[in-house]
Amino acid sequence: DDELQTDGNRSGHFQNGELGLPPTHDDVIRIIAAQLAEIGDQFDKEIQGRVVNDLVQHFLNENLSREEITLHMSRAVRELTRYIPADMEQEKAMLVLAMVLTKKIVNTVPSLLHHVYNTTVNYMYQQFHNYIVDMVSQTA
Repeated sequence: DDELQTDGNRSGHFQNGELGLPPTHDDVIRIIAAQLAEIGDQFDKEIQGRVVNDLVQHFLNENLSREEITLHMSRAVRELTRYIPADMEQEKAMLVLAMVLTKKIVNTVPSLLHHVYNTTVNYMYQQFHNYIVDMVSQTA
């Protein structure tokens, strides 16, 4: 597994002296990451502490399954869609909201990093896999 990078920089891992991705993909990913980070900064101000605290409680609840926690994450993202500008793609905004929520949860309770990261990656893969693939192929 790779390092969590939130600033758009590559993780610095090398394989056989080479970066894991060809330079063209790396550049595409940097562009997409910069765009998503800009959107995330806008959403960061809109997300209320209550939403984050509710999600933290769900992540701390050891009786909830992975699927139940992913469902709570999905509900929180849907709840926050009211802040999405009308001219923004719904999928892109929801993807960014999931990442911003992850950041806020981890900033609130750092010990949840591994659990929150895995849940978010699972959620994004389930909900946005095709969108992410399309976004990368359109930018390339």
